[in-house]
Amino acid sequence: MSASSCCSSSALFSLALRRRRYGVAPSNSVSHPQLIQRFDLSFRAQRRPGAPKSLRVSCLGDNKAPLVTGKSWNKLILDSESPVLVEFYASWCGPCRMVHRVIDEIATEYKGILKCFVVDADNDSQIAEDYDIKAVPVVLLFKNGEKLESIIGTMPKEFYVAAIDRVLAS
Repeated sequence: MSASSCCSSSALFSLALRRRRYGVAPSNSVSHPQLIQRFDLSFRAQRRPGAPKSLRVSCLGDNKAPLVTGKSWNKLILDSESPVLVEFYASWCGPCRMVHRVIDEIATEYKGILKCFVVDADNDSQIAEDYDIKAVPVVLLFKNGEKLESIIGTMPKEFYVAAIDRVLAS
């Protein structure tokens, strides 16, 4: 049985990259597919402590920032009397998970002053198109139904807080 009949060439290439990245010397004697698969399984088992076992982790954490849909957008965001923070995310997006943790903290700290929501950009693509969202994560800040701030990408918490303070002061 050849390596190509059991493992795809992209899997073998990925394995070679991981070996190089993590300092595992390639062995010319390893040619059997089961040995390659066994190395891959042992590599996965040695992840850093606390790392998620799967990439299918919910982006929404403990839901301090509730999900908004196209049906509730106008009522919750545009017609809100208080300032609103909206995070656009995708379930497959790793950086979105990091931003969501920060947004959850902000939602707790600014409770009663600022409303925080999240929008799944894949499921509600019309909202994403309306606000020209081309990548995730994106955080928008609204006041009186008007978009005042836009933050693209993963930023430190202080960056979001500074933007929120500018919106609250306006």
